[in-house]
Amino acid sequence: MYVADSRSSKAPVAPAETRPGRREAADGTGDGPGTGDGRRTADGRRTAVRAAVPGTVVALGVVSLVTDISSEMVSAVLPLYLLTGLGLSPLGFGLLDGIQNGFSAVVRLLGGHLADRRGRDGASRHKAVAAVGYGLSALCKPLLLLVHTVPLIGAVVAADRTGKGLRTAPRDAMISLATEPAHRGRAFGVHRAMDTAGALLGPLTAFLVLRLAGGPLLADGGQQQGYHAVFAVSGCVAVLGVLVLLLFVPNRLDAAGTSEGAEPPSDARPRLRDGLALLRIPGLRRLTVCAVLLGLTTVSDSFLYLLVQRRLGLSVEYFPLLPLGTAGAFLLLAVPLGALADRIGRRRLFLAGHGVLLLAYGLLLSPLDGPAVVVCVLLLHGSFYAATDGVLAAAAADTVPAERRGAGLALVGTGQALARFACSLVFGALWSAVGGTTALTWSALALAGCVTGAAFVLREPAAAAAAAAPGGPAAPTTDDSEVPS
Repeated sequence: MYVADSRSSKAPVAPAETRPGRREAADGTGDGPGTGDGRRTADGRRTAVRAAVPGTVVALGVVSLVTDISSEMVSAVLPLYLLTGLGLSPLGFGLLDGIQNGFSAVVRLLGGHLADRRGRDGASRHKAVAAVGYGLSALCKPLLLLVHTVPLIGAVVAADRTGKGLRTAPRDAMISLATEPAHRGRAFGVHRAMDTAGALLGPLTAFLVLRLAGGPLLADGGQQQGYHAVFAVSGCVAVLGVLVLLLFVPNRLDAAGTSEGAEPPSDARPRLRDGLALLRIPGLRRLTVCAVLLGLTTVSDSFLYLLVQRRLGLSVEYFPLLPLGTAGAFLLLAVPLGALADRIGRRRLFLAGHGVLLLAYGLLLSPLDGPAVVVCVLLLHGSFYAATDGVLAAAAADTVPAERRGAGLALVGTGQALARFACSLVFGALWSAVGGTTALTWSALALAGCVTGAAFVLREPAAAAAAAAPGGPAAPTTDDSEVPS
């Protein structure tokens, strides 16, 4: 397992004075066909694919696939369990849904910071911090069997999201450090596709478990046995994901390694507050502001599925199947859109993805009706995730030094998560006050304004525009590749 990872590691580090040559290789203007060291091979295309998707990325993708099956089993039934089974109001559910994003955001910076700190042997702690996060989430799944009140369920959900916050930045840092800069969009696309395969299988597994458990659901006047069966199976699957991580995913950085032309790490350990100083990097600052703007108007998945279910009048029995449409589109489009982002620019595709989300809102608000409309909404919703989720991480990785990669990715993710936390609270309050349709209308109008504002924030600098002009020097394919030393 370690041999496969070492073969697909990043390109050799260029000396500081030749660092521009590394950028040339990254954007595909060098002589090599994508082998990572500039050498030609008889089968250049196949070698380029192997270089674009290192073994570490595949192993982490398997971990995410298994873990997402576990998480989505719970997420698929939890809204229905709380709203129709326990009688929680939309405002209360908005608060609980916001807690999921809020707790994840609070600890994400901590997870990125801890992962960047090196142990006494000089090795990074990306894998160790990620393992703690995955383990905490696995522990929370069986706890849902023991809690039956909204406050206790909220506490368990908060702990689960804490685990997610701890693991996200270290995991994405390992992906970026294992992959050549020119192929990061594709690598993140592969990982997100595998992750989404778990999201696709999770609701389906929950649906089958509910059917096999026997008896009606709580919403139909039945007992809790079906939901308890989902929580129990989810816990077992989560443990399997932790085992895969521990056995098959090595750390990307070791005591002797530096990465991507960065200077050797100093002996001084980074402080938590030093992470905020990374916002001085122009590219990272622009991406963070953009993520916050758009996150403020991104309605949570749970609310979107509830709107779809109520518009069609679907039976509660089929509610867990709604995320399958989103997951299916995400799975099919994550890799091609990631590769497209490597070619046309990651910021540009990120903005286009939010335009696709705006189309989904418009369809849901339109007078059109029928199953075809709902299918289109779910497909657009999945396309939005395929064009934004991994693409944002790949764009952020281009702007941050390797030794602070975890903290930099955590900054962008935290800003986005906190913004979505606020959106869940506001949308839940609006739904309770004026109804779901009106709340979605206001959200769509706000999203249109934020997309315009984000396009202004992420506009290309004058130097980049001049480079792209006819006769100008070739511009790199990454949007913010000016990684400071």
